[in-house]
Amino acid sequence: MNIYELRVRKRNGDMLNLSQFKGKVLLIVNTATGCGFTPQYESLEQLYKKYHNQGLEILDFPCNQFGHQAPGSDDEIHTFCTTKYNTTFDQLSKIEVNGDNADPIYKYLKDNSPTEYIKGLGHKASMKAVTKMSKNYVHDNDIKWNFTKFLVDKEGKVVSRYSPIESPLEMESDIISLIKG
Repeated sequence: MNIYELRVRKRNGDMLNLSQFKGKVLLIVNTATGCGFTPQYESLEQLYKKYHNQGLEILDFPCNQFGHQAPGSDDEIHTFCTTKYNTTFDQLSKIEVNGDNADPIYKYLKDNSPTEYIKGLGHKASMKAVTKMSKNYVHDNDIKWNFTKFLVDKEGKVVSRYSPIESPLEMESDIISLIKG
C-alpha cells in the first residue's frame, strides 16, 4: 500500500482521494484549536502561501484526542481557523490518530515514518512532558500530541516526522528541498 491509495474525509463529508496529490509535497498535521501549539496555524499558513504554487499541500486533520482541545464541529474549527489565523488551506474532517479508531492515514504515517522525531531533538525535556500528559500515547510510534507534523515527498514517501514543539517554519528548508527534488 502507498499513501495515494488512501482516502480521507473532507469537512463536508465527501471523500478525498489522496491520489490527486501525486507529484506534490504534503505537509500533514493533526491540529487542535485550543492547544498551546495552536498559534502554529500562522506558520502553516505562511508556508502554504509561500509554497502552494510550487507544489506544497497542507492536509490539516483536527483531532480531539489530546486534552479535548478540538471540541468543535468541523465547520466550527474551520471558521475559527479562517477567522483567527486567516488560513486559506482547508481543514479536513476531525479524526483520531491513535488507538483502535485511528484513521488509516495516521496508521500509514506512523508505520512508514521514523519513530524518533528527526527534528526537535533539542526539545527532549519538553517532549517528555508532553508525552506524560498524553493519555493516548501507548506505542513508540504513536502521536504524542497535537501538531505532530509529517512531510511526504512527491512520490508519496514519508520522509520526516516533526514534534509538536517544532515550528512549521523550521521545516522550510526541508520543504524547499522536496519541492526542488
